[in-house]
Amino acid sequence: MSVKYDDEGIVLRFEQSVHQTIGETSKFTGMVRAKYLIPVIDKLDLQANPRSSKEGRVTNAIQESIEDDVSLFPFKTKGILLAASDYEQLDRGRIRVFFDNANIEGILDGGHNTLAIGLLILERAVEFAGKKLPRGQKTWSEFKILWTEHRDDIQKYQEAVRKNEDGSSANPEVIGDLSFYVPVELLVPADPDNDICVDDFRHNLLEICEARNNNVELTASAKAHQKGYFADLAKLLKEENPTVNSHVEWKTNDGGDVKVADIIALTWIVLRKLPQFQDSDDCPPFKDAEGKVVEAPHPQQLYSGKGSCLSAFNRFMSSSDVTGGTNDYTSELHNPVVYSAFQLAVQIPELYDYIYAQFPDLYNRANGSYGNIIAVKGLNPTSATTKKYTPFSKQPVQTANPLGFIVPLVYGLTALVKVEPNKVVWRHEPKSFLKENLPKIVSQYKEVFDPCGYDPQKVGKSAMSYSTAENAYKMALFGIL
Repeated sequence: MSVKYDDEGIVLRFEQSVHQTIGETSKFTGMVRAKYLIPVIDKLDLQANPRSSKEGRVTNAIQESIEDDVSLFPFKTKGILLAASDYEQLDRGRIRVFFDNANIEGILDGGHNTLAIGLLILERAVEFAGKKLPRGQKTWSEFKILWTEHRDDIQKYQEAVRKNEDGSSANPEVIGDLSFYVPVELLVPADPDNDICVDDFRHNLLEICEARNNNVELTASAKAHQKGYFADLAKLLKEENPTVNSHVEWKTNDGGDVKVADIIALTWIVLRKLPQFQDSDDCPPFKDAEGKVVEAPHPQQLYSGKGSCLSAFNRFMSSSDVTGGTNDYTSELHNPVVYSAFQLAVQIPELYDYIYAQFPDLYNRANGSYGNIIAVKGLNPTSATTKKYTPFSKQPVQTANPLGFIVPLVYGLTALVKVEPNKVVWRHEPKSFLKENLPKIVSQYKEVFDPCGYDPQKVGKSAMSYSTAENAYKMALFGIL
């Protein structure tokens, strides 16, 4: 298959191709020489792929396979899977494809193959130009930035390779060639002019993605991202705290040192207060897409069961009372009360970091000796020079904390959440509340440490820790503490 970039799409010409149609879906299968993947990389990103690609062991193995024996490479790899919902067949086996919705169309599978081949082309082109790439492993996003920066070098290298191949101007400085084959599949609707057929095709794409990615299990977070469940949270967090948002890995392998499960766990501090989770006859519970009742995670799961928090969040977001379908398989939040809950939830990472930074000093002020706790000593050896940071905004702190000590105290913020008829609000502005009341709350909360043997695992997993913290917040809120 040869590929030519066109302002109106990408023109594909299959070699040794097969065309199959079953039901609403057609598949064109064939080979493409690597040099013709350049416009595909120019045009497409990995929005439609459940995971972003990242340079590492997998991409290195792909490149080694290409270098070892290019004739065997097409038989060692699944290649690249493309999908487009709009296309037209041209003459000489060519197909012009249009990617109307980048969130569901484009590269569905083979992201690591695309990255490995793209990096190979980029590295050869940069070396041919007498330049060097930055060191270190690269995510897909980082690769695309470098690809764009060196696009002129790639063009010059591609022209030099072509001249070597046709013998018009042999250049011994040209490294390798780009004539090796890559298997490519293209999925399209069987009848692109039939709206019902196209809709059915689009709705099947996520299921195809999941099945094609089953060599590495598609995680709950990858599925949730692909369905659009994180979209509003990500948008609100970016508005509320761009620094924290920049650290979150919303999409698997897309970079970021804060896992999305950590963010989702914190949303339950607010979501759990919604009337549908209160076992009330006046307000029926949320039911997931399969009609099963959704229950809020136990408080301890914010510490020791983040996967369960994420699973519950996915089921919650699948409820027809929360989201509705769009013209593809993604979902769109339509519940204004839930949206207002998200507006509060995105403030919690910053509050978490504040509590994290203040806790050691407040514990000591409450007649404690924080530095003598064995778990604290383990995180803060006197000989260590490693810098310590807050978990979300990555601000420097003097003392690192076991998270089992911190999470129950952060959970206590649920006492400040108030549900009104059409929205969720804070009973008291949380940052000012913490500045005024956190010392008293910590003094009350630290009493759970002794029964738990000052073991952060036991503190973080004990229901008593969470109820004590919540009660301390309530007492402070009403002026009792």
